[in-house]
Amino acid sequence: MTTSSNSNSNTNELPSISIQPASVMNQLPEQFFAKLVQNVNRQVAAGHDVINLGQGNPDQPTPPHIVEELREAAGNPQYHKYSPFSGYSFLKEAAAQRYKEDYNVDLDPETEVAILFGGKTGLIEISQIMLEQGDVCLVPDPGYPDYWSGVALSGAEMSFMPLTEENKYLPDYNAIAPEILEKAKLMFLNYPNNPTSATAPYSFYEETVQFAAKHNIVVASDFAYGAIGFDGEQPVSFLQIPGAKEVGVEFYTLSKTYNMAGWRVAFALGNKEIIRLINLMQDHVYVSLFGGIQAAAAKALTESQQCVTDLVATYESRRNAFFAELEKIGWEAQAPKGSFFAWLPTPNGMGSEEFATLLLEKAHVAVAPGVGFGTKGEGYVRIGLLTSEERLQEAVRRIGKLGLFK
Repeated sequence: MTTSSNSNSNTNELPSISIQPASVMNQLPEQFFAKLVQNVNRQVAAGHDVINLGQGNPDQPTPPHIVEELREAAGNPQYHKYSPFSGYSFLKEAAAQRYKEDYNVDLDPETEVAILFGGKTGLIEISQIMLEQGDVCLVPDPGYPDYWSGVALSGAEMSFMPLTEENKYLPDYNAIAPEILEKAKLMFLNYPNNPTSATAPYSFYEETVQFAAKHNIVVASDFAYGAIGFDGEQPVSFLQIPGAKEVGVEFYTLSKTYNMAGWRVAFALGNKEIIRLINLMQDHVYVSLFGGIQAAAAKALTESQQCVTDLVATYESRRNAFFAELEKIGWEAQAPKGSFFAWLPTPNGMGSEEFATLLLEKAHVAVAPGVGFGTKGEGYVRIGLLTSEERLQEAVRRIGKLGLFK
Protein backbone atom coordinates (compact mmCIF):
# COMPACT_ATOMS: atom_id res chain seq x y z
CA MET A 1 0.00 0.00 0.00
CA THR A 2 1.43 3.33 -1.03
CA THR A 3 1.42 6.18 1.49
CA SER A 4 0.68 9.62 0.15
CA SER A 5 3.54 12.07 0.34
CA ASN A 6 1.04 14.51 1.78
CA SER A 7 1.48 14.39 5.56
CA ASN A 8 -1.53 14.33 7.85
CA SER A 9 0.43 16.02 10.61
CA ASN A 10 -1.73 19.14 10.34
CA THR A 11 -5.10 17.40 10.63
CA ASN A 12 -5.60 18.84 14.13
CA GLU A 13 -5.28 22.40 12.87
CA LEU A 14 -8.72 23.68 11.95
CA PRO A 15 -9.18 26.50 9.46
CA SER A 16 -9.80 29.86 11.03
CA ILE A 17 -10.73 33.40 10.12
CA SER A 18 -9.57 36.77 11.34
CA ILE A 19 -12.26 38.46 13.44
CA GLN A 20 -12.58 42.12 12.49
CA PRO A 21 -15.11 43.84 14.77
CA ALA A 22 -16.97 46.94 13.71
CA SER A 23 -15.10 50.11 14.59
CA VAL A 24 -17.82 51.13 17.05
CA MET A 25 -16.73 48.30 19.36
CA ASN A 26 -13.44 50.07 19.89
CA GLN A 27 -15.25 53.28 20.83
CA LEU A 28 -17.17 51.80 23.76
CA PRO A 29 -16.09 53.20 27.14
CA GLU A 30 -14.11 51.01 29.48
CA GLN A 31 -16.17 49.25 32.14
CA PHE A 32 -14.55 51.11 35.03
CA PHE A 33 -16.25 49.15 37.79
CA ALA A 34 -15.17 45.75 36.48
CA LYS A 35 -11.82 46.47 38.11
CA LEU A 36 -13.54 47.28 41.40
CA VAL A 37 -15.34 43.93 41.34
CA GLN A 38 -12.07 42.12 40.65
CA ASN A 39 -10.36 43.88 43.56
CA VAL A 40 -13.19 43.01 45.94
CA ASN A 41 -13.17 39.38 44.83
CA ARG A 42 -9.43 39.24 45.38
CA GLN A 43 -9.83 40.40 48.98
CA VAL A 44 -12.65 37.93 49.61
CA ALA A 45 -10.59 35.08 48.13
CA ALA A 46 -7.79 36.00 50.55
CA GLY A 47 -10.19 35.34 53.42
CA HIS A 48 -11.13 38.90 54.34
CA ASP A 49 -14.62 39.94 55.45
CA VAL A 50 -15.33 42.68 52.92
CA ILE A 51 -18.26 45.05 53.50
CA ASN A 52 -19.18 45.93 49.93
CA LEU A 53 -20.70 49.41 49.74
CA GLY A 54 -19.61 49.95 46.14
CA GLN A 55 -22.54 48.18 44.55
CA GLY A 56 -25.86 49.47 43.23
CA ASN A 57 -27.74 46.17 43.46
CA PRO A 58 -30.79 46.08 45.79
CA ASP A 59 -30.16 43.66 48.65
CA GLN A 60 -33.77 42.87 49.62
CA PRO A 61 -35.91 40.15 47.97
CA THR A 62 -38.84 40.89 45.69
CA PRO A 63 -42.07 41.17 47.74
CA PRO A 64 -43.83 37.79 48.11
CA HIS A 65 -47.10 38.78 46.41
CA ILE A 66 -45.19 39.65 43.22
CA VAL A 67 -43.28 36.37 43.28
CA GLU A 68 -46.52 34.46 43.82
CA GLU A 69 -48.10 36.18 40.83
CA LEU A 70 -45.21 35.04 38.65
CA ARG A 71 -45.52 31.50 40.00
CA GLU A 72 -49.18 31.38 39.01
CA ALA A 73 -48.70 33.15 35.69
CA ALA A 74 -45.92 30.77 34.67
CA GLY A 75 -48.52 28.01 34.44
CA ASN A 76 -50.75 29.98 32.06
CA PRO A 77 -50.39 28.51 28.53
CA GLN A 78 -51.16 31.94 27.05
CA TYR A 79 -47.79 33.14 28.31
CA HIS A 80 -45.91 30.20 26.81
CA LYS A 81 -46.39 31.74 23.38
CA TYR A 82 -44.71 34.83 21.99
CA SER A 83 -45.93 37.97 23.71
CA PRO A 84 -47.28 40.87 21.62
CA PHE A 85 -44.31 42.73 20.17
CA SER A 86 -44.90 45.90 22.19
CA GLY A 87 -46.05 44.00 25.27
CA TYR A 88 -49.43 43.33 26.84
CA SER A 89 -51.82 46.25 27.15
CA PHE A 90 -52.55 45.37 30.79
CA LEU A 91 -48.95 46.16 31.77
CA LYS A 92 -48.90 49.48 29.94
CA GLU A 93 -52.21 50.35 31.58
CA ALA A 94 -50.71 49.46 34.99
CA ALA A 95 -47.75 51.79 34.40
CA ALA A 96 -50.09 54.61 33.38
CA GLN A 97 -52.23 53.99 36.48
CA ARG A 98 -49.18 54.17 38.76
CA TYR A 99 -48.09 57.50 37.26
CA LYS A 100 -51.61 58.88 37.68
CA GLU A 101 -51.80 57.82 41.32
CA ASP A 102 -48.26 58.84 42.29
CA TYR A 103 -47.67 61.97 40.17
CA ASN A 104 -51.09 62.95 38.77
CA VAL A 105 -49.69 62.48 35.26
CA ASP A 106 -52.09 61.34 32.51
CA LEU A 107 -50.61 58.90 29.99
CA ASP A 108 -52.17 57.09 27.04
CA PRO A 109 -51.06 53.47 27.63
CA GLU A 110 -50.89 52.59 23.95
CA THR A 111 -49.11 55.66 22.58
CA GLU A 112 -47.20 57.12 25.55
CA VAL A 113 -45.86 53.99 27.28
CA ALA A 114 -43.23 51.55 25.97
CA ILE A 115 -42.19 48.40 27.84
CA LEU A 116 -38.43 47.97 28.15
CA PHE A 117 -36.06 45.12 28.99
CA GLY A 118 -34.78 47.03 32.00
CA GLY A 119 -34.11 50.75 32.19
CA LYS A 120 -30.57 50.39 30.86
CA THR A 121 -31.94 49.13 27.55
CA GLY A 122 -34.05 52.22 27.05
CA LEU A 123 -31.21 54.55 28.00
CA ILE A 124 -29.08 52.93 25.30
CA GLU A 125 -31.88 52.84 22.72
CA ILE A 126 -32.78 56.51 22.91
CA SER A 127 -29.27 57.52 21.81
CA GLN A 128 -29.49 55.10 18.90
CA ILE A 129 -32.84 56.46 17.71
CA MET A 130 -32.04 60.14 18.24
CA LEU A 131 -28.34 60.58 17.46
CA GLU A 132 -25.92 60.09 14.60
CA GLN A 133 -22.43 61.27 13.68
CA GLY A 134 -22.01 65.01 14.14
CA ASP A 135 -24.73 65.25 16.79
CA VAL A 136 -24.04 66.14 20.42
CA CYS A 137 -25.56 64.65 23.55
CA LEU A 138 -25.55 66.63 26.82
CA VAL A 139 -24.49 64.31 29.63
CA PRO A 140 -24.23 64.97 33.40
CA ASP A 141 -20.78 64.79 35.00
CA PRO A 142 -20.72 62.89 37.28
CA GLY A 143 -23.38 60.57 35.92
CA TYR A 144 -24.40 57.01 35.12
CA PRO A 145 -21.69 55.64 32.80
CA ASP A 146 -24.08 53.73 30.55
CA TYR A 147 -25.25 57.03 29.08
CA TRP A 148 -21.79 57.13 27.50
CA SER A 149 -22.25 53.65 26.02
CA GLY A 150 -25.41 54.57 24.14
CA VAL A 151 -23.84 57.71 22.72
CA ALA A 152 -20.76 55.75 21.62
CA LEU A 153 -22.92 53.17 19.82
CA SER A 154 -24.73 55.97 17.98
CA GLY A 155 -21.47 57.52 16.75
CA ALA A 156 -22.35 60.91 18.26
CA GLU A 157 -20.31 63.04 20.65
CA MET A 158 -20.82 63.96 24.30
CA SER A 159 -20.67 67.35 25.96
CA PHE A 160 -20.52 67.12 29.74
CA MET A 161 -22.64 69.26 32.06
CA PRO A 162 -20.77 69.66 35.38
CA LEU A 163 -22.76 68.83 38.51
CA THR A 164 -21.23 70.65 41.47
CA GLU A 165 -22.07 70.82 45.14
CA GLU A 166 -22.22 74.63 44.86
CA ASN A 167 -25.08 74.34 42.34
CA LYS A 168 -26.84 71.56 44.30
CA TYR A 169 -25.69 69.04 41.66
CA LEU A 170 -27.96 70.58 39.01
CA PRO A 171 -26.62 71.51 35.55
CA ASP A 172 -26.19 75.17 34.71
CA TYR A 173 -27.81 75.57 31.29
CA ASN A 174 -26.43 79.11 30.94
CA ALA A 175 -22.89 77.70 31.00
CA ILE A 176 -23.38 75.58 27.85
CA ALA A 177 -21.58 77.10 24.86
CA PRO A 178 -23.75 78.27 21.91
CA GLU A 179 -21.81 76.09 19.45
CA ILE A 180 -22.65 73.04 21.58
CA LEU A 181 -26.32 73.96 21.74
CA GLU A 182 -26.46 74.17 17.94
CA LYS A 183 -25.44 70.52 17.64
CA ALA A 184 -27.16 69.13 20.75
CA LYS A 185 -30.12 66.82 20.07
CA LEU A 186 -30.44 64.87 23.32
CA MET A 187 -29.90 65.50 27.03
CA PHE A 188 -29.77 63.04 29.94
CA LEU A 189 -31.00 64.02 33.40
CA ASN A 190 -31.20 61.78 36.47
CA TYR A 191 -32.89 62.72 39.75
CA PRO A 192 -32.78 61.39 42.41
CA ASN A 193 -29.23 61.27 41.13
CA ASN A 194 -26.75 58.46 40.75
CA PRO A 195 -24.10 58.97 42.08
CA THR A 196 -24.63 62.23 44.03
CA SER A 197 -28.06 61.30 45.52
CA ALA A 198 -29.26 64.87 44.84
CA THR A 199 -32.92 65.58 44.06
CA ALA A 200 -34.32 68.18 41.66
CA PRO A 201 -37.08 70.69 42.48
CA TYR A 202 -40.15 71.36 40.34
CA SER A 203 -38.70 74.73 39.31
CA PHE A 204 -35.63 73.05 37.80
CA TYR A 205 -37.80 70.90 35.54
CA GLU A 206 -39.82 73.97 34.53
CA GLU A 207 -36.55 75.56 33.43
CA THR A 208 -35.59 72.34 31.67
CA VAL A 209 -38.79 72.21 29.59
CA GLN A 210 -38.27 75.81 28.46
CA PHE A 211 -34.59 75.18 27.69
CA ALA A 212 -35.32 72.02 25.70
CA ALA A 213 -38.10 73.65 23.68
CA LYS A 214 -35.95 76.70 22.86
CA HIS A 215 -33.02 74.63 21.58
CA ASN A 216 -34.96 71.66 20.16
CA ILE A 217 -33.27 69.15 22.48
CA VAL A 218 -34.94 65.89 23.53
CA VAL A 219 -34.92 65.31 27.30
CA ALA A 220 -34.26 61.79 28.59
CA SER A 221 -35.20 61.80 32.28
CA ASP A 222 -33.76 58.78 34.09
CA PHE A 223 -36.17 58.31 37.02
CA ALA A 224 -34.77 54.99 38.24
CA TYR A 225 -34.84 56.11 41.89
CA GLY A 226 -38.11 58.01 41.61
CA ALA A 227 -39.81 56.10 44.43
CA ILE A 228 -37.01 56.70 46.94
CA GLY A 229 -37.31 60.06 48.67
CA PHE A 230 -36.58 60.83 52.32
CA ASP A 231 -37.85 63.11 55.08
CA GLY A 232 -41.39 62.94 53.76
CA GLU A 233 -40.45 64.37 50.35
CA GLN A 234 -41.56 62.59 47.17
CA PRO A 235 -39.14 63.08 44.23
CA VAL A 236 -40.53 65.17 41.37
CA SER A 237 -41.21 63.47 38.04
CA PHE A 238 -40.16 65.35 34.91
CA LEU A 239 -43.55 64.43 33.42
CA GLN A 240 -45.37 66.45 36.09
CA ILE A 241 -44.29 69.64 34.33
CA PRO A 242 -46.69 71.13 31.72
CA GLY A 243 -45.10 70.68 28.31
CA ALA A 244 -42.75 67.86 29.39
CA LYS A 245 -44.34 65.32 27.05
CA GLU A 246 -43.74 67.71 24.15
CA VAL A 247 -39.97 67.70 24.69
CA GLY A 248 -39.01 64.30 26.08
CA VAL A 249 -39.56 61.01 27.84
CA GLU A 250 -38.95 59.55 31.26
CA PHE A 251 -37.48 56.13 32.06
CA TYR A 252 -38.91 54.28 35.04
CA THR A 253 -37.80 50.88 36.30
CA LEU A 254 -39.24 48.34 38.72
CA SER A 255 -35.71 47.33 39.72
CA LYS A 256 -35.37 49.72 42.66
CA THR A 257 -39.00 50.37 43.57
CA TYR A 258 -39.89 46.69 44.03
CA ASN A 259 -36.48 45.01 44.36
CA MET A 260 -36.95 43.50 40.89
CA ALA A 261 -33.50 44.20 39.42
CA GLY A 262 -33.15 40.71 37.99
CA TRP A 263 -36.61 40.74 36.43
CA ARG A 264 -35.64 43.42 33.85
CA VAL A 265 -38.88 45.40 33.66
CA ALA A 266 -38.96 49.12 32.90
CA PHE A 267 -40.82 51.72 30.88
CA ALA A 268 -40.28 54.73 28.66
CA LEU A 269 -43.11 57.22 29.11
CA GLY A 270 -43.99 60.50 27.46
CA ASN A 271 -43.57 61.88 23.95
CA LYS A 272 -45.63 59.84 21.48
CA GLU A 273 -43.17 60.01 18.60
CA ILE A 274 -40.23 58.90 20.75
CA ILE A 275 -42.33 56.07 22.18
CA ARG A 276 -43.22 55.02 18.63
CA LEU A 277 -39.55 55.00 17.65
CA ILE A 278 -38.55 52.96 20.71
CA ASN A 279 -41.25 50.41 19.93
CA LEU A 280 -40.15 50.34 16.29
CA MET A 281 -36.55 49.60 17.25
CA GLN A 282 -37.63 46.93 19.70
CA ASP A 283 -39.85 45.31 17.07
CA HIS A 284 -36.66 44.57 15.15
CA VAL A 285 -34.70 43.29 18.15
CA TYR A 286 -37.06 41.66 20.67
CA VAL A 287 -40.38 39.88 21.04
CA SER A 288 -41.28 41.52 24.34
CA LEU A 289 -40.93 40.17 27.87
CA PHE A 290 -42.16 36.76 29.04
CA GLY A 291 -45.87 37.18 29.69
CA GLY A 292 -45.62 35.78 33.21
CA ILE A 293 -43.17 38.52 34.17
CA GLN A 294 -45.49 41.12 32.63
CA ALA A 295 -48.37 39.79 34.76
CA ALA A 296 -46.24 39.95 37.92
CA ALA A 297 -45.06 43.46 37.05
CA ALA A 298 -48.66 44.60 36.62
CA LYS A 299 -49.44 43.11 40.04
CA ALA A 300 -46.59 45.12 41.55
CA LEU A 301 -47.86 48.36 40.04
CA THR A 302 -51.57 47.97 40.79
CA GLU A 303 -51.71 46.28 44.21
CA SER A 304 -50.99 47.90 47.59
CA GLN A 305 -47.82 50.01 47.60
CA GLN A 306 -47.11 49.30 51.26
CA CYS A 307 -44.05 47.29 50.24
CA VAL A 308 -42.63 50.44 48.61
CA THR A 309 -43.37 52.55 51.68
CA ASP A 310 -41.65 49.96 53.87
CA LEU A 311 -38.62 49.79 51.56
CA VAL A 312 -38.14 53.56 51.57
CA ALA A 313 -38.40 53.54 55.37
CA THR A 314 -35.68 50.89 55.49
CA TYR A 315 -33.34 52.98 53.35
CA GLU A 316 -34.06 56.10 55.38
CA SER A 317 -33.32 54.26 58.63
CA ARG A 318 -30.07 52.96 57.15
CA ARG A 319 -29.16 56.47 56.02
CA ASN A 320 -29.74 57.86 59.49
CA ALA A 321 -27.71 55.13 61.20
CA PHE A 322 -24.87 55.49 58.70
CA PHE A 323 -24.61 59.26 58.97
CA ALA A 324 -24.80 59.18 62.76
CA GLU A 325 -21.75 56.92 62.69
CA LEU A 326 -19.98 59.19 60.17
CA GLU A 327 -20.39 62.09 62.57
CA LYS A 328 -18.62 60.13 65.29
CA ILE A 329 -15.46 59.75 63.19
CA GLY A 330 -15.52 63.30 61.84
CA TRP A 331 -16.41 62.45 58.22
CA GLU A 332 -18.54 65.42 57.18
CA ALA A 333 -20.95 64.94 54.28
CA GLN A 334 -24.43 65.90 53.17
CA ALA A 335 -27.06 63.24 53.88
CA PRO A 336 -28.93 62.10 50.76
CA LYS A 337 -32.47 63.32 50.06
CA GLY A 338 -33.21 60.43 47.71
CA SER A 339 -31.91 57.24 46.05
CA PHE A 340 -30.07 54.56 48.04
CA PHE A 341 -26.65 56.17 47.62
CA ALA A 342 -24.50 58.57 49.62
CA TRP A 343 -21.88 60.86 48.04
CA LEU A 344 -18.94 61.45 50.35
CA PRO A 345 -15.84 63.66 49.96
CA THR A 346 -12.42 62.04 50.22
CA PRO A 347 -10.17 63.23 53.06
CA ASN A 348 -7.29 65.67 52.62
CA GLY A 349 -7.72 66.00 48.86
CA MET A 350 -6.96 62.32 48.31
CA GLY A 351 -7.79 60.91 44.87
CA SER A 352 -10.94 58.81 44.78
CA GLU A 353 -9.24 55.69 43.40
CA GLU A 354 -6.40 55.99 45.90
CA PHE A 355 -8.87 56.40 48.76
CA ALA A 356 -11.06 53.51 47.60
CA THR A 357 -8.02 51.24 47.33
CA LEU A 358 -6.90 52.24 50.82
CA LEU A 359 -10.30 51.47 52.32
CA LEU A 360 -10.48 48.10 50.60
CA GLU A 361 -6.97 46.99 51.56
CA LYS A 362 -6.79 48.41 55.09
CA ALA A 363 -10.40 48.45 56.30
CA HIS A 364 -11.85 45.82 53.94
CA VAL A 365 -14.64 48.20 52.96
CA ALA A 366 -15.45 48.59 49.25
CA VAL A 367 -16.66 51.95 47.90
CA ALA A 368 -17.03 53.25 44.34
CA PRO A 369 -14.46 55.90 43.30
CA GLY A 370 -16.19 59.06 42.13
CA VAL A 371 -13.94 59.43 39.10
CA GLY A 372 -15.61 56.36 37.62
CA PHE A 373 -18.71 58.52 37.07
CA GLY A 374 -16.85 61.35 35.32
CA THR A 375 -14.03 63.79 35.90
CA LYS A 376 -16.19 65.95 38.20
CA GLY A 377 -16.62 62.92 40.44
CA GLU A 378 -12.98 63.13 41.48
CA GLY A 379 -12.61 63.85 45.17
CA TYR A 380 -15.68 61.83 46.13
CA VAL A 381 -16.73 58.23 46.65
CA ARG A 382 -20.19 56.69 46.33
CA ILE A 383 -21.51 54.25 48.88
CA GLY A 384 -24.67 52.14 48.62
CA LEU A 385 -27.07 51.82 51.56
CA LEU A 386 -27.54 48.23 50.48
CA THR A 387 -26.69 46.23 53.55
CA SER A 388 -27.94 46.13 57.13
CA GLU A 389 -27.60 49.05 59.54
CA GLU A 390 -25.19 46.97 61.58
CA ARG A 391 -22.90 46.36 58.62
CA LEU A 392 -23.04 50.03 57.61
CA GLN A 393 -22.07 51.08 61.12
CA GLU A 394 -19.30 48.48 61.23
CA ALA A 395 -17.94 49.80 57.92
CA VAL A 396 -17.69 53.32 59.34
CA ARG A 397 -16.01 52.08 62.53
CA ARG A 398 -13.41 50.25 60.47
CA ILE A 399 -12.74 53.38 58.43
CA GLY A 400 -12.56 55.46 61.60
CA LYS A 401 -9.71 53.30 62.92
CA LEU A 402 -7.55 54.51 60.03
CA GLY A 403 -7.52 57.98 61.60
CA LEU A 404 -8.11 59.82 58.33
CA PHE A 405 -10.70 62.32 59.57
CA LYS A 406 -9.09 63.67 62.75
